[in-house]
Amino acid sequence: MAAKAQDEFLTFDEFLNHWAKESPDQIAIEMDDRTTTYGEADVLTRQLIALLRENGIGHGDRIAWVGKNSDRYFLLLYAVARVGAVMAPIGWRLAPPEMAYILNDTVTKVLFVEEGFIDTASEVTAAMENPLRVLEAESAFRTAAGMEPAEYEPAGGDDAILQLYTSGTTGNPKGVALSNRNMFALRKPAEDASLPWQKYVASDCILAAMPCAHIGGTGLAAVAVSAGIRAQVLAEFTPDGVLRAIQNGATHMFLVPAAIQFVIQHPLAKETDFSGLRYLMYGAAPMPLELLKQTVATMPGAGLLQVYGMTETCGTVTMLPPDDHVLEGNERMRSAGKAVPGVQIQIRGEDNAEVPHGDIGEICILSPSNTDGYWKLPEATSKTIDSDGWLHTGDAGIMDDDGYVYIQDRIKDMIISGGENVYPAEVESAIFGHPAIAEVAVIGVPSKQWGEEVKACCVPKPGMEIDAGDVIAYTRERIAAFKAPKSVDVIPEMPRNASGKILRRQLRAPYWEGQDRQIS
Repeated sequence: MAAKAQDEFLTFDEFLNHWAKESPDQIAIEMDDRTTTYGEADVLTRQLIALLRENGIGHGDRIAWVGKNSDRYFLLLYAVARVGAVMAPIGWRLAPPEMAYILNDTVTKVLFVEEGFIDTASEVTAAMENPLRVLEAESAFRTAAGMEPAEYEPAGGDDAILQLYTSGTTGNPKGVALSNRNMFALRKPAEDASLPWQKYVASDCILAAMPCAHIGGTGLAAVAVSAGIRAQVLAEFTPDGVLRAIQNGATHMFLVPAAIQFVIQHPLAKETDFSGLRYLMYGAAPMPLELLKQTVATMPGAGLLQVYGMTETCGTVTMLPPDDHVLEGNERMRSAGKAVPGVQIQIRGEDNAEVPHGDIGEICILSPSNTDGYWKLPEATSKTIDSDGWLHTGDAGIMDDDGYVYIQDRIKDMIISGGENVYPAEVESAIFGHPAIAEVAVIGVPSKQWGEEVKACCVPKPGMEIDAGDVIAYTRERIAAFKAPKSVDVIPEMPRNASGKILRRQLRAPYWEGQDRQIS
């Protein structure tokens, strides 16, 4: 049988074997002063496979990680991916009962823990019915380094290798199983399309700054390994950490809009040379046009790429390219771009039929990166993925005649006021440029007259005061009056989940207590 060409690779094992032979001295991953080359990663991951085997981990078994981002985490992911075991990273900000739920749900056999989370792990595992082995990560790596590299049966493209948990805004979080193929299947269509941002050179470096328990953090590992480039890891996002990473050669990164805002407003940004930053990807939350324009002005040499996707699609399925970003702003900068090569997108109505361009409906996706389903939840899977393989995102959107997708909001966050549909993201974008407002979240609250009415929850800029009437008038100048807030709350900070998404449900809760229905 002829050997596969590199553009046909669909597994971590194939890529790691390739780069260990082609570029053994190229840095694969680094964190602080610790670096691992592709040659070293090949040996170390096979030593980790031996360690996993000694602890009873084989094909299909789950291991878990509790800790912040770490090169240790990514190397463990590479090891399990090579043999078809499954990594389940757990958000370190979760409460012990939430961690215990994920460990029980995955039936994790071995939990790897960073040193700073030993007490948390002890608290979590002490209350669990099913015992599991807990290994301190640094000690485990020292043990593995003394072991003989294992021989093993490599995992296939369709083997699950990663299990991420949705944020659980309603009920328990759902485990999303992702395979090698999900991680790499869109790579070849992108290369065939000759997209410049898909072309990497040996000096490129991608920064992992978002939490590894989310696809926006872990997903970058697949980018680095498939391209054979350096991955730089931040334990957690900090604006100065990102700015230092850019100074240290980071050329590609993904950040959520809230993180970008912190970065460009940090004093160090004025002293930072952004010329080496080739591409900044952003997404996972609405990006107000005013913030986007500020980002373009602050990082003039960086190509901005808005991306849209979700855990269930293994990340990016649409992209707004740099050419559609201009300093003065334009309508397309409000979109999430078009389907990336290899992906089909339709906007569908309640009857599951595609709606005309310009009409609002649910964004539905057909892609080889789509998950096969939720772990042990066949009913939830069938509600999300239809019989033809289309994944129903739960996001409301519009597609224009050129194929650009404009995300309105989560369908469940839509506000129905006096029979009119109001999408919070549209209102938030209209409010964001107000000179006194640092952050804004729009929610629906009960109204005897309208059923629901629009409320804006605003965080003031330092030293500024927010006048409710002024905010309402400012918004009415920019969008229809029925969409403008009827009231404004000033709050000290936004409630967020571990991935940085604003928890609108938490903002709504006090207003819906005792009501017959709860919008969520």
